Amino acid sequence: MTTLSDPPKGGFRVSMLINDTRYRSYTFQFIALIALIAAFAYLGSNLLANLRAAGLNISYKFLSEPAGYDINQRLIEYTSQSTHFRAAIVGILNTLLVAVVACVFATVIGIFVGVLRLSNNWLVNKLMGIYVEIFRNVPVLIWILIIMAVFVAVLPQPREFRGDDATASMFLDLFAFTGRGFYFPRPYFAAEWATGATGWLIIIALLIASFFGARALAKSAAATQEATGDRPTTWYFTLAIWLVPLIAACVIMGLTWEIPELKGFNFRGGIYARNSFIALTFALSIYTAAFIAENVRAGILAISTGQTEAAASLGLRPGRIMNLVILPQALRVIIPPLISQYLNITKNSSLAIAVGYMDVTGTLGGITLNQTGRAIETVLLLMAFYLVISLSISAVMNVYNNSVKLKER
Repeated sequence: MTTLSDPPKGGFRVSMLINDTRYRSYTFQFIALIALIAAFAYLGSNLLANLRAAGLNISYKFLSEPAGYDINQRLIEYTSQSTHFRAAIVGILNTLLVAVVACVFATVIGIFVGVLRLSNNWLVNKLMGIYVEIFRNVPVLIWILIIMAVFVAVLPQPREFRGDDATASMFLDLFAFTGRGFYFPRPYFAAEWATGATGWLIIIALLIASFFGARALAKSAAATQEATGDRPTTWYFTLAIWLVPLIAACVIMGLTWEIPELKGFNFRGGIYARNSFIALTFALSIYTAAFIAENVRAGILAISTGQTEAAASLGLRPGRIMNLVILPQALRVIIPPLISQYLNITKNSSLAIAVGYMDVTGTLGGITLNQTGRAIETVLLLMAFYLVISLSISAVMNVYNNSVKLKER
């Protein structure tokens, strides 16, 4: 005896693509996909036809032509005779530098402010609240311009460091903070075989190895705790795993520091960070940190007070309760909106042109576009770059989010 819910028997028939509920949804999805592809193909062919009619053909040959302009801050070798492609790479690296540094500082400041927003101290609580409300309710472009103007007006110029009547001096004789930018000591390796990128690749490899070594040690300690109930003290072993190989490598490769010195009308040597880079990074950091602080506060408030009371009943101090009980559980609430803030920092870095910092929008989407007239090509490249970076950030943060979310049986 069969029921109405039993699937029909027999071989496959074309009519089943519509009448059979097992195949109907796939049929409609396939039809929708074909229609979407056809629509994009029509729009694309129409765009190409109109461009040909206007005498405009999409071509990226301009990327191999000399750029003909200078870039004020660069992480790789570049001259005005370099190609537009290399100019775009310099701009991309400048954008990534701002994005990475700003994300790190915004996260640190945001967590600090978010925790203090819940302080029982009335003054601290209100001050952090004022910070959040002021910075997140004023456009980030305004903050970039304000901070840039403050740097130029308040910080001394290099000429004020010169002579016996100097009105400014270097901090610890190592750092110079001027209206033109900041100067820091530059590390380099004296050993010939470690010059250039070789030495730094070795350092990066050691740091990666130390990370996995420290992680293996932590897993071993956790297994011991689970088996015996007593967690062994491992902090000094962890510290040794991180520091001993690093110090040994620096000694072997002859780590040396190049100190900036005032020569003529400006400082020479060391690492030079332009005031535009400092202002842009600082503005993006403190602006985004206000939003991250609210995310952190929301994540902490999402944890039941019973968790805090249970941890306190075990004798844990408030600081340990926050680090070991509250924040680990709050991460599952904090991380999803945190991803959006990282994406906002990366995209807001395109405002760099307002203070003269040459990011990818200023090079590829600015001077290169104006010189070559290839608006469509450059805009498409810009869209592709920001799309790839945004998707990469989302993918990495989603992996981390999956690693810290609550595991249910």
